[in-house]
Amino acid sequence: MAQELKSKFELPKGVKPVFNDSGIEIKPVYTADDVNGHANGNGNGAESELPGQYPFTRGIHADMYRRRPWTMRQYTGFGNAKATNERFHYLIKTGNTGLNVAFDLPSQCGLDSDDPRAEGEVGRVGMAIDSLRDFEVAFDGVDLDAITVSMTINGSAAIMIAMYLAMAEKRGFDIKNLRGTAQNDILKEMIGRGTWIFPVEPSVKLVGDTIEYCARNAPNYSPVSICGYHVRESGANPAEEMGYAFSIAKAYIEETLKRGLDIDEFAGRLSFNFNVFGKLFEEVAKFRAGRRLWATILKEEYGAKDPKTMWMRMIAGGGGFGLTIDQPENNIMRGAYYALSAVLSGAQTIALCCYDEAYTIPSPKAQQISLRTMQLLIEELGLCDTVDPLGGSYFVEALTDEMEAKMKAVIKRVDDEGGIVKSVAEGRVQDYVSKKAFEHHKELESGEFRKVGVNCYRVDEDNPDVEFHPSKQEDLDLQLASLRKVKDERNNAEVERTLKALREAAKAGDNVMPAIMDAVKAYATVGEMTECMVDAYGRYEEPITI
Repeated sequence: MAQELKSKFELPKGVKPVFNDSGIEIKPVYTADDVNGHANGNGNGAESELPGQYPFTRGIHADMYRRRPWTMRQYTGFGNAKATNERFHYLIKTGNTGLNVAFDLPSQCGLDSDDPRAEGEVGRVGMAIDSLRDFEVAFDGVDLDAITVSMTINGSAAIMIAMYLAMAEKRGFDIKNLRGTAQNDILKEMIGRGTWIFPVEPSVKLVGDTIEYCARNAPNYSPVSICGYHVRESGANPAEEMGYAFSIAKAYIEETLKRGLDIDEFAGRLSFNFNVFGKLFEEVAKFRAGRRLWATILKEEYGAKDPKTMWMRMIAGGGGFGLTIDQPENNIMRGAYYALSAVLSGAQTIALCCYDEAYTIPSPKAQQISLRTMQLLIEELGLCDTVDPLGGSYFVEALTDEMEAKMKAVIKRVDDEGGIVKSVAEGRVQDYVSKKAFEHHKELESGEFRKVGVNCYRVDEDNPDVEFHPSKQEDLDLQLASLRKVKDERNNAEVERTLKALREAAKAGDNVMPAIMDAVKAYATVGEMTECMVDAYGRYEEPITI
């Protein structure tokens, strides 16, 4: 009967087929025949699963948002620590339940604010951080037990994690109970963004250092958020975003296992940062398939026994690449649908982009609109009422299966090429996603890929209603004065001792986190600690492929 129904919906001659962004052809209609025969890790179809049970296709918690809505974060940070602290308190007062911290480019690249190489960039795209003093100012008055903090930092992540833990400890918080995360995904940085410092292998080793240190000293803290988000922003499609992210996560797991830790000691604190823009049902299927595949990898490849180890804990950050400069108010609607996709797919945390982010650091007004968008989904639209509301849909279940197959193919290709570390070191992944980005741009320019307000439904708009974030000289002056004061007041003999110990630990191949913690507490600067590690590890040179 189902087959007879489907035959009535065959594409008429001359009608083009429809494909989603991952390259899967979308049928005109789906029936039970499209999902029958799928077997998950329990030997049953996904439609017979319950949320909170392996392999977690339908969600990692049995009651999901009935128990507690998703964590709501806003990405913010600019100027100096004082200015950022004021915005943190505004966001918390407005209703954010988490903070997502932006750092300026010098901080991301391991440079102090007074370094000549930092000129013109201090505090421009995020908060400037030079020493532990800046963390103390930035988080003054923030209850770290009530508000989880995510730090978007990679090349200098080991230093920033140490500063966050040292600041929390100094304020009397027990770091064994401290929750939060750092992006700390250097492989995706080499693929997609460019704020690297050290070569590939020592960079991966540093990620392992942070995982090992946190597993033993701050077991509730997530030291890595594997970031498929930026791989997708760089040109990968949704299925590739997930496949590359899982390949990267496997590399960090294997680096940590070499240190003698058991998989259940640390893998449950790995988290993921994924993008959420584009076709709604593809995004929902992407995350459902990703949860199932990640659980299977942890159980079958690494022998995990604790179900919590197998959870794909994720933040849906959506979705910068989907925003447009043209008709920026349209981004308000885009953001609402991105949030809807994230909620329907079962995200634990959502960091929704603001409508003005294609132009500038988000204004307070834009951040409030993004927050209210998520609160509307909770309070007025019933998105917390039931778990996995699209589960059992013929279309969604079939698409989930197809997305999983696509992700597996990406992982297999990476493994066949010698693994993600080798592929990144040789520039193969970077070359692949760059070419995909170029192809997408050509489709955007030609109109083959339709974008509302960009290549269709355009209007003449010379003066969009966007409030630009000003760059203030007084913010820079305050940051430089604060850095001078730290250097004048600290015990410089203790700084020299701890920096020498850090340099020796790096050269010996030891876990450098204990030495970094000591240097941080002595108020050594980001630049001083980075240079100690550069002496041992060298600097990364990007491979150029033609």
